[in-house]
Amino acid sequence: MRAWVVREPGPMASGPLELVEREVPEPGPGEVLVRVEACGVCRTDLHLAEGDLPPRRPRTTPGHQVVGRVEGGGGRRVGVAWLRSTCGTCRYCLRGMENLCPSSTYTGWDADGGFAEYVVAPEDYVYDLPDDVPAERLAPLLCAGIIGYRALARCDLPPGGRLGIYGFGASAHLTAQAAIARGATVHAVTRSAASRRLALELGAASAGDRPPEPLDAAILFAPVGELVPPALEALDRGGTLAIAGIHLTDIPPLNYERHLFQERTVRSVTANTRADGRAYLELALAHPPRVSTVPYPLEAAGRALADLANDQVNGAAVLVVG
Repeated sequence: MRAWVVREPGPMASGPLELVEREVPEPGPGEVLVRVEACGVCRTDLHLAEGDLPPRRPRTTPGHQVVGRVEGGGGRRVGVAWLRSTCGTCRYCLRGMENLCPSSTYTGWDADGGFAEYVVAPEDYVYDLPDDVPAERLAPLLCAGIIGYRALARCDLPPGGRLGIYGFGASAHLTAQAAIARGATVHAVTRSAASRRLALELGAASAGDRPPEPLDAAILFAPVGELVPPALEALDRGGTLAIAGIHLTDIPPLNYERHLFQERTVRSVTANTRADGRAYLELALAHPPRVSTVPYPLEAAGRALADLANDQVNGAAVLVVG
């Protein structure tokens, strides 16, 4: 089978990915072999390729927003997402907080992911998906959608509240729709003209360099630590900022009175639980969001990541494999 591997982490201009031929992997006990139809391209994949996210194993195949069919067993359609496994016995797992499990593993980081024609995944961690929705539209739901859903919960947005979204890519454009559907006023903060247009098309009240009014809550999707102080400063009293990313550049010094006083809160978002995934997918399949995708063939995975690095993807990049 064809598969991309991270040959040597580095800037996309250095060609960190390599397309190779590999044997089709063999599933172990409790695992399924999935023939990939499509795989979303996530900023986490870019962090892995460029070395911001240190590889956990050599020559890993990225990709953790996989839509495909289980080989054998009637070709059941499933989704393979970021969270690959947890121990199930630690205090975090027993509390329903498996996203914090110290032994958790991740698709496309601890094990090969979906930038390939086949992927193996533990059956207990895949999601059943419908047959009648295009794979390209389903793929972004498996990380961009799920992580946005958790970030929305973490930012404590009150009913009818004012939400700021910093960065407007794959996850943000899905999260904005979920917030607007709940009655929120959404303000997108992005420098991309195309992203600003998309935000307004999706119902955002504004899209620009800064929110035009104080915010009850905010989510930072851009992996830029320099945005944390202005995002906190834009919060109204009692507001919460959720940082939704596995990697963030350094945060500049904060001023207590300007950024944190009046009970402003800053929170991180760490992966997701399977309960998050099931809840979001049930919601998204019952009330489908508009999914803005940019398709690429499997052979163009490097170009997809380079476009993502250069903010040239309006919505979600998706590798169309099968």
